[in-house]
Amino acid sequence: MKTTILIHCPDQSGIISAVTGFIHAKGGNIIYLDQHVDKTANVFFMRLESDFDDNSLNLERFKEEFKSSLSNPYQMEWSLHLDSILPKMAIFVSKYNHCLYDLLSRYHSEELRAEIPFIISNHKDLGYIAEQFNIPFYHIPVTKDTKKEAEKRQLELLKEHNVDFIVLARYMQIVSSRLISEFPNKIINIHHSFLPAFAGAKPYHAAFDRGVKIIGATSHYVTEELDAGPIIEQDVTTVTHTHTIKDFITKGRDLEKIVLSRAVKLHVKRKTMVYNNKTVIFS
Repeated sequence: MKTTILIHCPDQSGIISAVTGFIHAKGGNIIYLDQHVDKTANVFFMRLESDFDDNSLNLERFKEEFKSSLSNPYQMEWSLHLDSILPKMAIFVSKYNHCLYDLLSRYHSEELRAEIPFIISNHKDLGYIAEQFNIPFYHIPVTKDTKKEAEKRQLELLKEHNVDFIVLARYMQIVSSRLISEFPNKIINIHHSFLPAFAGAKPYHAAFDRGVKIIGATSHYVTEELDAGPIIEQDVTTVTHTHTIKDFITKGRDLEKIVLSRAVKLHVKRKTMVYNNKTVIFS
């Protein structure tokens, strides 16, 4: 049985020794450990992977003893994840297909180790892609008058399928506070700009007008403040005065799908931790 434990707590001496000693005492073999200390905030972060003999670990007892022996004394926020349980990822999309195709191709090749119970879209246009990959597709239109009802239906599907996190693969709707509160730091968006520059609508047009020499893409967790959530992954590509807005968009879309897939894989592999609207990304 392979487990991943994520921890953050106030920094103090002895945390690594205490945690690794606990794992060893429970018959675990530590196969990966990474840690970081934010000295400004005095916060300790750690990601630890362990292997256990399948017959030797009582998971519930392990959690109870970890809480009493380590979590409470060290004031830890922590979570434990089993490698054998794949996270369930719902995809929201509108009309652009490049990010959707990229995610589904990686999923189909088992590069992306997750389950995709369904795809939701506010348009019918990309239903054929879901059909190609044999994934249920739900068309839930969103207008000013139907937004609350659409959100209710979305939440019903998410809860019915026990979805763990959501990926906005160029979903061109603002996600409401209700959905964000149900999935805190579990909604991943791709923004077609190197945030915080050129937030909001039509960033490629704004970048073109500004005469920039690089354009970028940013994947981040969604918060109520638009385009201001904790950043997971970013990348850039060069442009020149010879490029048109159409060129910006074409080059940008290549970045968008790559940056989004990187961010999703980091989340799926439990390599991201959020603190104070920033992320700690483990290697």
